[in-house]
Amino acid sequence: MEYGTTKYGLVKYAEDILSSEELKKYFVDLTKYVPTFISEIPEMKAIYYVQGTEIGSLLYYSQDVLKQFFIDTATWGLIYLEEEYGIETNLAMSYEQRREVIKAKKRGQGTTTKQMIKNVAEAFSGGEVNIIEDNHSYSFTVQFIGVKGIPKNMQAFKNMLEDIKPAHLSYNFKYTYTVWNFLNEKNLNWNNAKTETWNELKVYE
Repeated sequence: MEYGTTKYGLVKYAEDILSSEELKKYFVDLTKYVPTFISEIPEMKAIYYVQGTEIGSLLYYSQDVLKQFFIDTATWGLIYLEEEYGIETNLAMSYEQRREVIKAKKRGQGTTTKQMIKNVAEAFSGGEVNIIEDNHSYSFTVQFIGVKGIPKNMQAFKNMLEDIKPAHLSYNFKYTYTVWNFLNEKNLNWNNAKTETWNELKVYE
């Protein structure tokens, strides 16, 4: 339900409150705009400090509101973008993961094509993706080329893929892993390799 101007239960409260350290960056020193004999009066100095703090807060929050209009910088405003694209808000996800879902949904608007699926996959993985079609089997493969291993937020990507793909098509994933010859080129011998876990070696750069 809505409460005031916020989505009650859908906002991570206290995450976007201006800290004292951040406030210092926006504080406006009003004493610079009055004669010294006035600014040095203790009572006036206290007044200017309070006013400078309030003006600084106003500057901060006005810029913060502007950030909510853009996916890459939105935080508390993500709920409105999710609502616009019909995405269920999940506060268990990080801001970055939620942004990936919104970007993918935005790219997935309209008739589903091979290029659309590629765009959505690349929005989630952050790297190059190849879509391999198998028309005979009514399926396709999403091959992640630009990132090694399994990309983060895969479940959200699968959910998005189910939303945009034609119902009669099945799909599978193909991931890229580091090969042993590549490790040899990096002068990584067996003794050095033992310091890494198997999962770390599979995505070794």
